[in-house]
Amino acid sequence: MTNNVTIVNHPLCEHNLSVIRDKDINSDGFKNSMKRLATILILEATKNLPLKEYSVTTPIKTCRANKISDEYKIIFAPILRAGLAISEAAAEIVPDASIQHVGMYRDETTLEPVWYYDKTPVHYSDPEHIKVFILDPMLATGNSAHAAISLFLKKGILMENLVFVSILSAPEGINLLTKDFPDLKIITAKIDERLNERGYIVPGLGDAGDRLFNTFEK
Repeated sequence: MTNNVTIVNHPLCEHNLSVIRDKDINSDGFKNSMKRLATILILEATKNLPLKEYSVTTPIKTCRANKISDEYKIIFAPILRAGLAISEAAAEIVPDASIQHVGMYRDETTLEPVWYYDKTPVHYSDPEHIKVFILDPMLATGNSAHAAISLFLKKGILMENLVFVSILSAPEGINLLTKDFPDLKIITAKIDERLNERGYIVPGLGDAGDRLFNTFEK
């Protein structure tokens, strides 16, 4: 593991992870705890956003104060559909950010991602001044994450301006990303034991998308 992998150690992360692991928690409780986890992780992921000094007039006097620099564009890129759980919290924290969805589902036979949606532009102007945060609650095999990262790199986004945010990760997914993208910054709340034969994280929390949107087959 590289120094670019950050495991966010916080009591509220541990507490809410325990909540979403519970198979008996309902969809609403699952969604609320996911949002709390996402908020903590986004705060960590964005802590190095560039600041710029501006003039601000308070009710008392005019002073100099720091705001997020307008020289950079901030993009949150949730991998559909489970990534929506993180992008909702991200949009509240950084309301001026652009939300650019990428959609993939996993082929259950090959475990490879199958693209079905891409709401990123064909070409980014001035990609050196764009910060991209790729969001996916589960970093399991790492194949979908790898595809999303490769997409942004091909469009000129600098590796130093890319951050991958996941709530729960597997060693296999971490190893894939750190091997192929050793300079990528990864933010996660926990790295679990392993993947099972179906590519699910163990002990994990099941299918995050199904639990978020209550789409289990009867």
